[in-house]
Amino acid sequence: MKHSLQWSRVKRALGFARAQRWLVAVILFLTLLVAAANALEPLVMKYIFDGLGEAGTVATILTGVLLLGGLIVFREIANGFSNWLSWRTRLALHHGLLDATIQRLHRLPLEAQRRDGVGAIMTRLDRGIQGFINAVSEIAFNVLPAIVYLALGIIVMLQLDWRMTVLVLAFTPLPAIIAALAAPRQTRRERILLDSWAKIYARFNEVLAGIATVRSFAMEDAEKKRFLKDVGKANNVVIGGVSFDTSVGALQNLTVAAARIAAIGYGGYLVLTGQITLGTLMAFLGYVSGLFGPVQGLTGIYTTVHNASVALDQVFSIIDAEENIKDSPNAIEAPPFKGEVEFREVRFAYGEHEPELLHGIDLHVKAGENIAIVGPSGSGKSTLMALLQRFYDVNSGAIRIDGHDIRDLKQNSLRQQIGVVMQDALLFNETVRDNIAYGRPDASFEEVVAAAKTANAHAFIERLEDGYDTVVGERGTRLSGGERQRIAIARALLKDPPILVLDEATSALDPELEAQVQDALERLIAGRTTFVVAHRLSTVVNADRIVVLKGGNIIECGRHEALLQEKGYYAWIVERQTRGLLLPQTPAANGQAELRRIGNKG
Repeated sequence: MKHSLQWSRVKRALGFARAQRWLVAVILFLTLLVAAANALEPLVMKYIFDGLGEAGTVATILTGVLLLGGLIVFREIANGFSNWLSWRTRLALHHGLLDATIQRLHRLPLEAQRRDGVGAIMTRLDRGIQGFINAVSEIAFNVLPAIVYLALGIIVMLQLDWRMTVLVLAFTPLPAIIAALAAPRQTRRERILLDSWAKIYARFNEVLAGIATVRSFAMEDAEKKRFLKDVGKANNVVIGGVSFDTSVGALQNLTVAAARIAAIGYGGYLVLTGQITLGTLMAFLGYVSGLFGPVQGLTGIYTTVHNASVALDQVFSIIDAEENIKDSPNAIEAPPFKGEVEFREVRFAYGEHEPELLHGIDLHVKAGENIAIVGPSGSGKSTLMALLQRFYDVNSGAIRIDGHDIRDLKQNSLRQQIGVVMQDALLFNETVRDNIAYGRPDASFEEVVAAAKTANAHAFIERLEDGYDTVVGERGTRLSGGERQRIAIARALLKDPPILVLDEATSALDPELEAQVQDALERLIAGRTTFVVAHRLSTVVNADRIVVLKGGNIIECGRHEALLQEKGYYAWIVERQTRGLLLPQTPAANGQAELRRIGNKG
C-alpha cells in the first residue's frame, strides 16, 4: 500500500510535465541512441584488437579507428543536445510545480502560515521541488537509457562468450542487495534533513524580520551561535550520511572489481587456451565496465523513488492543503457596493474545539457611516473585521453587504471593494509609485500623485532621492512610520473602495505624526462606510457610532458624548486614558476594583 502510494505521487507529479511530453519523447529517443552507441563501442574495440593479429591490415585498423571516432562524435553531439532539451524540460516541470504550489500558498488558511512560518514553508517548497525534479531527471534520463544499455550489453556478451557472461552476472545482484539494505536509512536521513533545514530557516527568517528587536536586546551573537549550532547539527547528519554512502559505494565498487577480476582471470585463461580471441576479451571487459554502472543505477532507483516521495510529501502537503474558505459553486461577482453592512447573530470560533470569540453579534451599519470599534485586547475587534473580509467564515449567523450574504459572493470581488489600512502598513521592496498603485496596477501616474496629495504624502515623496521612483526597502524600512502609513492611505485612496477598515492605523505614531495621518484619514473616510478599530480613543471620538466589544459581545453602542453620560465601560476607558495626565493617579488596586465593578455592570 505504501509503495503504491509513493508511485501514485510520482505519477501525479509527472502530470505537471504533460505539456512537455513530446520534448521528453525526443530526449528519450536521443538517450536510447546514445545507449546503443555505447553498446557498439566495445564491438568496435574487438574489431580493432582482432585486426592487430597476423591477418590484420592497416586498412582494418583505420576503419576501426574511424568507426570509433564516429561513435564518440555522435555520442557527444547527441548528449549535448539531449542535455539542452533536458534542462528545458526540468525548468518546465519546475514552473508547473511552482504554479500549483504558489497558487495554493496564496490561499492557505492564515493560521497555517502563522503556525509553520514563512521561512519553513519556503524551505520545504524549494527543497521539495528540487528534490523531486532531480529524482525525475535521474529516472527518465539516466535509468531508462541504462536499462537499454544493460539489455543490449547482456545480449552481446552472451554472443561473445556465454560462460564469462554467466560468471559476471553472478555478481550483479550484490550491488542491488547492498542498495536495498541501505535505502531505508538514506530515506530517513533525507526526511530528517528536510525538517532540520525548514526549522533553521524559519528561525533565520524571524531573526532577520525582527532584526531591530534582536539588536535592541544585544542578541546578535546569541542568534548567530544558535544558527550556526543548528547548521552544525544538520551538517553532522550530512557528514554521517556521506560516511554511510561512501561505505555503501565502496562495497558496491568492490563487487564490480571482483566481477572484473573474475572476468580477466577466466578470460585470460580462455585466450591462452585459444577458445576466444584477445579482441573478444577486450570487448567483454568493456561491457563489464559499462554493465555495472547501469546495474548500480537501477539498484539506486529504489532510493531515488523514496527520496522523491519525501520531496513530494512537502510539495503535495501544500497543494493538497484544505482551503478553509472556498467560493461556493453558485458564487457570483459582487456588484458595486453602496456600503450597507449588517452583522446578524454572528458567532465565531477559530477551531472546532476552540472557545467561541464572538457570541451573537448584531450590528447594522448604514452606507457611508463611520463606526468605531473599541474594547480590550482579545475582545474580538480584529476578528470581526477578518470575518467582514471573509478570511474566515462565521460559525453561525450571517454578514450581509447591501443585502448580499458575503458567502454568496466571490472572495476576490468582495475584497476588491474593501480597503484596509493596518497598524503596521506593509510596503513592498519596490518604488513608492508601485506601492501606491498596488491595488490598481493600471493607474496612471497622475492618479497616483493625486492619491498621494490627498493622503498628505506628496510633499515628503518629492523630497526623496528619486521621488516616486524611490525604492522603499523591505517592508518600507527606508521610510518613517508616518510616511509608511500615508503611503498605505494613498494606496487605499487609489483603490477607491466603498468600504474601509482602519485597524489601529495611528496607534504606533507620535502625536505630531498622528495629526498628519489623521488629517489624511479624514479625507479617506469621507463618503465611505468605515470601520475604525482602535485602542487610542482620540481617533474615534468623531465617529458616528462607537461600538464597545467586550468578551465577544457588544456591551455598549452610541456616540462619544452619550456613552460618557452612561458612565459605563467606555467612560471608564476614557477616564483611564486621560486621568494619568489630568488627575492624580489612584492606586492600582482601586483601578482594578473599578474595572471589576464596571465589568460586572456591563
